[in-house]
Amino acid sequence: MENLEREQKRLEEINRVAEEGQFQADWDSLCQWSAPSWFHGAKFGIFIHWGLYSIPAHGSEWYSRNMYLKEKEEWEWHRKTYGEQKDFGYKDFIPMFTADRFNPKEWIQLFKEAGARYIFPVAEHHDGFQMYKSGLSKYNTWDMGPGRDILGELKEEAERQGVYFCTSNHRAEHWFFMGHGKEFDSDIKEPLKRGDFYWPAMPEPNFVELRSQPYPTEEFLNDWLLRVCEIIDNYQPSLIYFDWWVQHEAFREVFKKMAAYYYNKGLEWGKEVGICYKYDAMAFGSGIVEVERGGLDEAVPYLWQTDTAIAKNSWCYTDNLDYKTSRQIICALVETVCRNGNMLLNVGPKGDGSIPEEDVRILREIGAWLQVNGEAIYGAGVWRKQAEGNAKLPEGPFSDNDEIPYTGEDIRFMSKGKMIYAIVMQWPKEGKVSIRSMAKQVEETTKFHGLIKDVQILGAGEETLDWRQDEEGLHVECSLSKEMPVVVRVEIL
Repeated sequence: MENLEREQKRLEEINRVAEEGQFQADWDSLCQWSAPSWFHGAKFGIFIHWGLYSIPAHGSEWYSRNMYLKEKEEWEWHRKTYGEQKDFGYKDFIPMFTADRFNPKEWIQLFKEAGARYIFPVAEHHDGFQMYKSGLSKYNTWDMGPGRDILGELKEEAERQGVYFCTSNHRAEHWFFMGHGKEFDSDIKEPLKRGDFYWPAMPEPNFVELRSQPYPTEEFLNDWLLRVCEIIDNYQPSLIYFDWWVQHEAFREVFKKMAAYYYNKGLEWGKEVGICYKYDAMAFGSGIVEVERGGLDEAVPYLWQTDTAIAKNSWCYTDNLDYKTSRQIICALVETVCRNGNMLLNVGPKGDGSIPEEDVRILREIGAWLQVNGEAIYGAGVWRKQAEGNAKLPEGPFSDNDEIPYTGEDIRFMSKGKMIYAIVMQWPKEGKVSIRSMAKQVEETTKFHGLIKDVQILGAGEETLDWRQDEEGLHVECSLSKEMPVVVRVEIL
């Protein structure tokens, strides 16, 4: 009874802040929000999927769902590895999650070395296990498992090292995520009540249908609101990311209330804050547009972000990761920023808290490229032309797994001050590139009329560079042996 009264008072306080602050819980008001000033220039952040699913490290971060779904490979693998689900359920991974090698200082140092300006650790995934100290559920890393406030430690270390701290919440999907465990004899049994780890374990709806049944209850929606606002109050993140299912009709009112609460608290703290959303979960202009594992086919005037992963087949660490190459990720970063976007790249630590060696290698290679070429990325904006060449970027989510076959004719553009950056996606072996978008104009057109003062190649070292401009383009010649994209810096008068 005491907890219910406390939670009711908390809900009343959330309502009060959402009603009396500068922002109210309606789209017209929320669209008066402005994105944090630092976000556009930061360009590159790190997503972190780490939780109980990192212990079995099999399949994907959806292990908690799939181990109870008979048609999934994880169902039989779990039985062979740990025993039947009625004897060893998902909850039984909690004592195994000790995080013995979790070192937030080393994590943040690595992410900074990779060139990341902000981090997004997952606070709570679909499985319902909170990676932070919570007063709403005992199923969290402070009261169980590691006995540590994982989110709090990462926030403290990130801010100490000058990295923006953000976080994500995937609680909405918990409405149905454990529901398949009720379909056979497992450890997920009725009666389930709020506060239980597996609650509510409802039947799985149609993921796409925005009014799908069973409709989330007021009890669940209030629990969701309380959990998100607990993160807002206790960790004051600069940004919050939400996964896909919050666009369901049931979340509309509580989501607007949460957004108004968060934006008003940001004003109270004197801190710029924002929400990253997918699939029109918010009115356009009230948050940052998110595209999962994909991008846009052209530059846009609004801010957006792609969230993608270092591996093609999972967001968390597993025993069968199919890694992208560092070149593929760098090319995707270039494609994103030339379209006015940011990249949020996910890594998945092992269950013990260590970062896999392959992740470390890839992150360091990305960092080495940004160390040389970062001036064309950080703080840069789009140019009057986005790209030239024949290679095309697929548009939309879940489209970034395949490497694009670039040639020396594929060039992407960024600009900053008096500099224009022409990023050659694949430097040709013969060492000659023609940038046709910078051809010399001899008659009045809307094309490039800039007076070029100098041309340099970032990271070329002692290599001799020759350049000339004519009616066919800006021609650059330099004997380079570069696997990664090459940045040609053009300085105008």
